[in-house]
Amino acid sequence: MHTRELHIGQNTLRLETGKLAKQAHGAAVVRFGDSVVLVTACRAANPREGIDFLPLTVDYREYTYASGRIPGGFFKREGKPTERKC
Repeated sequence: MHTRELHIGQNTLRLETGKLAKQAHGAAVVRFGDSVVLVTACRAANPREGIDFLPLTVDYREYTYASGRIPGGFFKREGKPTERKC
């Protein structure tokens, strides 16, 4: 695993490669403060002829449960407590 750190203000930018996503041609984990992002890149084995642009796809997923928010609410997921007394 290769690691580089750069201090920016009071936070540290940390780049880590070689630990995750080993099937990708290139991968890095980037950390800045409390934020973490996994960046991967893959390429084709052979170049395609006749293409004069770079076809780029970005797949962004923000999971709400990572910040403590559960879609649908707690009661929908867990069920409401009974209202009748035993």
